Amino acid sequence: MTTRSALISTHTVYGAAVRCWTYPGRAVAGRAAPVIVAVHGFRGDHHGLARLIDGLEDYTVVVPDLPGFGASTEVAESSGLRHDIAGYSAVLGELADQLEVPAGSTLLGHSFGSVVAAAHASAHPHRWSRLALINPISEPALEGSEALLSRLAHLFYVVGAALPARCGDALLRWRLVTDIMSLTMTKSPDPATRDYVRQQHRLHFGGFTSRRALLEAFEASISSTVRDYAASIPMPTLLVAGIEDELGSPASQQHLARLFPDARLRMIDDVGHLIHYEATGPAASLVSDFAAG
Repeated sequence: MTTRSALISTHTVYGAAVRCWTYPGRAVAGRAAPVIVAVHGFRGDHHGLARLIDGLEDYTVVVPDLPGFGASTEVAESSGLRHDIAGYSAVLGELADQLEVPAGSTLLGHSFGSVVAAAHASAHPHRWSRLALINPISEPALEGSEALLSRLAHLFYVVGAALPARCGDALLRWRLVTDIMSLTMTKSPDPATRDYVRQQHRLHFGGFTSRRALLEAFEASISSTVRDYAASIPMPTLLVAGIEDELGSPASQQHLARLFPDARLRMIDDVGHLIHYEATGPAASLVSDFAAG
């Protein structure tokens, strides 16, 4: 949990009740703090970015729970949207309008949220001045070294969605699966950090509101990457990646950076795909300096 207090609001967006946390930043010389809108990753919610938010106290940070996760309900089927990249990009735009996010703010995304943020920045280049992507998805999940695991995970979500509600929910929220994921993805040898990651995943990894939304989001997460949008993103972009990230090798991150018209890549040693938990100090410093121009 972040040490900063937040203003909590709920917004109706495409039939979803979207809960949003706004952490006011420090005003300087009577000027309001600049704004960063942050998008969390798959099966996460605003809690996952808590440590990062604590390092961005000079900024007002706005973090919604994406529809279908955390405290937000799923989008209405009648809206014509799915819980995929296009759907979440549309939700993000409507939410920014309702919150009156100033033009020229910074957009940030972590993991799956990096793809959502990149897609939205590509479609709305004049809304944002800068784009920061943490653990950006830089290679297709079904083509890289983790392709077999991605296919097995897809089967897991398909079965979970197809089973009767009680059995499907139990399978998808199975603590053993959550703990195995925490164990394999955490790189820090520090027992306190490892325990923090495990407890965060146990508390929030099962926070989806429907199996339909969960399956749609997972299928989007394994079929899209940031590189699908990079070439059409004109604003300065920061990529913060982990040297040991299973979902994006250093070579793929370097290739991704070259696809942007204006991007800089910063690699962090001894961390993988959980920068938002394990290396938030360095990541927050990089984002803060970048957002300041």
